[in-house]
Amino acid sequence: MNLRLARPALCTLLIALLLCPSAQAHGGQAGDIVITHPFATPTPPGARNGAAYFVTLENTGKLPDRLLSASTPVAQSIEIHTMSVDDGGVMRMRELPDIALPPGQALKMRPGGGLHLMLVGLKQPLVAGDTFVLTLRFERGGRTEVKVVVQVPKPRTGDAAAHQH
Repeated sequence: MNLRLARPALCTLLIALLLCPSAQAHGGQAGDIVITHPFATPTPPGARNGAAYFVTLENTGKLPDRLLSASTPVAQSIEIHTMSVDDGGVMRMRELPDIALPPGQALKMRPGGGLHLMLVGLKQPLVAGDTFVLTLRFERGGRTEVKVVVQVPKPRTGDAAAHQH
């Protein structure tokens, strides 16, 4: 390969990568909301539902915001859920209308507890290594699309057992 001929193409590629936020980082931003590392967990073949998370949803602004809804082409719908274990050790899941994002705070979403996005009516299994688009709608920040990576979560010390959908 002639390096002299390839140099302009390489420069064009480098400029495109620098100017395209989705090529730089895994996440996104909607207004003052910074979305870090959207991911979903793999599902077994035939599973009807799955779950998606974010390492953080951070409101860097001075006003509150809310995650109102989400959608993706890989599922019929998405519900915002919270999960907890009651005094009897029974896991309870409950649908929420939205997720409050107070100013100056970061919210973490992890498998095995707390908040998650329930992917209802999966059109195909979620396979480790695959990616899909997730559209998020915030009250103040508006709409944004992020790329979700399907990955096996790293075990964390002290976590409740991961729940299944």
